[in-house]
Amino acid sequence: MPKSWLITGCSSGLGAAIAEEALARGDRVALTARDTEKLTRIAARYPSTTLSLHLDVTVPGSVAAAIATAEQAFGQLDVFVNNAGYGVIGAVEEVSPEEYRQMFETNVFGLIEATRLALPALRRSHGTFVNMSSGSGIATRAGFGLYSSTKFAVEAISEALALEVRPLGVRVVIVEPGAFRTDFLGRSMTIAATRLPIYDETAGGMRTLSESMSGSQPGDPVRAAKVIVAAVDDEAAPLRLPLGPDAHRNIKAKLDWVSADMAAWGDRTAATSFEQLEVKT
Repeated sequence: MPKSWLITGCSSGLGAAIAEEALARGDRVALTARDTEKLTRIAARYPSTTLSLHLDVTVPGSVAAAIATAEQAFGQLDVFVNNAGYGVIGAVEEVSPEEYRQMFETNVFGLIEATRLALPALRRSHGTFVNMSSGSGIATRAGFGLYSSTKFAVEAISEALALEVRPLGVRVVIVEPGAFRTDFLGRSMTIAATRLPIYDETAGGMRTLSESMSGSQPGDPVRAAKVIVAAVDDEAAPLRLPLGPDAHRNIKAKLDWVSADMAAWGDRTAATSFEQLEVKT
């Protein structure tokens, strides 16, 4: 049976690739964006199986309206993709509140509210959430700290959500992409306006890397979309999908680092409970 999808932020990038993969196999997709004009390319190719809806994840009313419209038009909503988001590059000290707070509004608070609003529909269909995290949601680096912190939050929210809703027949898939050839390092990534020379050798490297890599990332969004859609179909798919060899490499290095830290002081850090009082008989 064809599935019915709603994808936030699918005017380009991985969101658009997921939409096209689902549509190509006969599914129905509610395409959403803040500017619906950016959805015309996909909608024109699949006029009978798409809806183009305005949705701004920072405005709960627009999210609720899009969900209601999609569920009514399709009869049910089977897959909800939390894809809307963007990044800010800069050292923690360089990124201003105006820059990082809006990123949190979109990447974290917007995802929370969209998830809460979509839950009744997905409970009715025994559907699936696809939450777009990042390889940087587990393993960060200098210059990516505040962006990564939003994706660390997505990981925690999604992990808890999976435990809460699985008994209700709802699945969660966390997608952790590495560097894919989308506009993420272009339109979807901003650079902190403040630059402090003391961070040139650390966070400054991320500014340079983002400029040099934009448009030449090794990851293929089409191949990523095929893996994501396959995971939606497969009840036995894992909770986490690290996409790309760089994501696998960086996440493994992070896990090795954590294991080494635990082992280094394990005898001290584990022995912090109250000592058991000896009971005399």
